[in-house]
Amino acid sequence: MPLPLETIALTDGTCRYTPQLFDAADCDRILEVLLRETAWKQEHIRMFGRQLPMPRLTAWYGEAGKTYKYSGLLNEPLPWFPEVALLRDAVSHSVGTPFNSVLCNLYRDGTDSMSWHTDDERELGRNPTIASISFGAERNFLLKHVRTGARAAFALGHGSLLIMEGPLQHHWVHRVPKTSRTVGVRVNLTFRWIV
Repeated sequence: MPLPLETIALTDGTCRYTPQLFDAADCDRILEVLLRETAWKQEHIRMFGRQLPMPRLTAWYGEAGKTYKYSGLLNEPLPWFPEVALLRDAVSHSVGTPFNSVLCNLYRDGTDSMSWHTDDERELGRNPTIASISFGAERNFLLKHVRTGARAAFALGHGSLLIMEGPLQHHWVHRVPKTSRTVGVRVNLTFRWIV
């Protein structure tokens, strides 16, 4: 039975949210395992005519053959390791949707970020459901409607779960901005279904 989540109806899309999917002790343990066991790597992307380091570390896990291309990067999935597979199952159960892959993001401090973008790659299908779970330092997650400029914001904290679904990816961009505040490490896992 899926977990009851707060539904946030946006123009042209929906988010569902809970600030705490796991208790604090479990979140601490999960964060420690993810930091230690995830095969983090520093990718480089082409911007402003040159190769620049992506402002965060990433790792891609999933079922065999579930490749994912974004920002000019072709990601071949690493096999699930136990902690991420358990999280996939917990999130799938909570959301009521299966997932076969996950993009792991490591924000080392407030200078790590993600710029405005949509998750609208062909591999994700027409109206993808994307479940985003966060561990560690709280960071702001911003959404902006591409036509109206309307905005929504979530403070994604230790153990929070945010689901983006329906036509949202066609009408809204999202980002995790840099912050001048002193913040600790944050791990974010975005579970997806690659068609």
